[in-house]
Amino acid sequence: MPTVRTIFLSDVHLGTRACQAKHLLDFLREYESEALYLVGDIIDFWAMRRGIHWSRAQNTVVQKLLKRARHGARVLLIIGNHDEALREYVDSQFGDVQLALEAIHTAADGRRYLLVHGDEFDQVTRHHRWLAVLGDRAYEFLVRLNTVIAWVRRHLRIAGYWSLAGYAKRKVKTAVSFICDFEDAVARSVRQRGLDGVICGHIHAAAIKHIDGVRYVNCGDWVDSCTAIVEHQDGRLELIEWGKTHRPQVPVPVAADEAMGYEEPPLPLAARQAMARHSDVAL
Repeated sequence: MPTVRTIFLSDVHLGTRACQAKHLLDFLREYESEALYLVGDIIDFWAMRRGIHWSRAQNTVVQKLLKRARHGARVLLIIGNHDEALREYVDSQFGDVQLALEAIHTAADGRRYLLVHGDEFDQVTRHHRWLAVLGDRAYEFLVRLNTVIAWVRRHLRIAGYWSLAGYAKRKVKTAVSFICDFEDAVARSVRQRGLDGVICGHIHAAAIKHIDGVRYVNCGDWVDSCTAIVEHQDGRLELIEWGKTHRPQVPVPVAADEAMGYEEPPLPLAARQAMARHSDVAL
């Protein structure tokens, strides 16, 4: 198992059918790290208000994250818009996991990165919440279509993971324009703060690039693309496209976690408290 300095994950969307928890488990079994940053939308409260899908694999993801925190890794959760119910717990901890709205990460090479989910740079999310919710439901429809496509691909023995929603995002002109506008807005803000770069999520479009002198890094997601960012011991950042090119040498089934003492818990306490407190808030 390779040990890297830091792992950055965003947009896991636990609690939904779209969450690719099994792929994420494979990734976590392959990579150990000194620090693990969860860059927003880890638990999808928006979708869970309409109906919760919490699988065994998703439970195991939570267990593995908490286990890493217990064993000394720094685990920091940056709160996004889909898990915004946790914002009232900012600066608190649960299970050795710290909650924050943003943070500064200093890489091994000395570069300073802003860690932020990125929804504050999305004008639709900030000023037209109803439109964001409508878009979220349309996205959910594409995800349901994708389950049929995935079933067909499996039976045709087509390797790899492919997302209809991700394909549309890359090909539809308005979606491409939105992504470019988002990236420019994030880079401009980071440059004004005098930082070297930013590591964010939100738009489900993984990237490592330079924009006007700022290093822009997006973790992608574990719905459409199954991507993560890892920092190596020398400070070099690498985009891992797990759904395309990486597979564990010896796949480990979820049942193996049970053999090592895994117990299926309910939702994490902070998540359950937030759900109870916000359950009467209409979108």
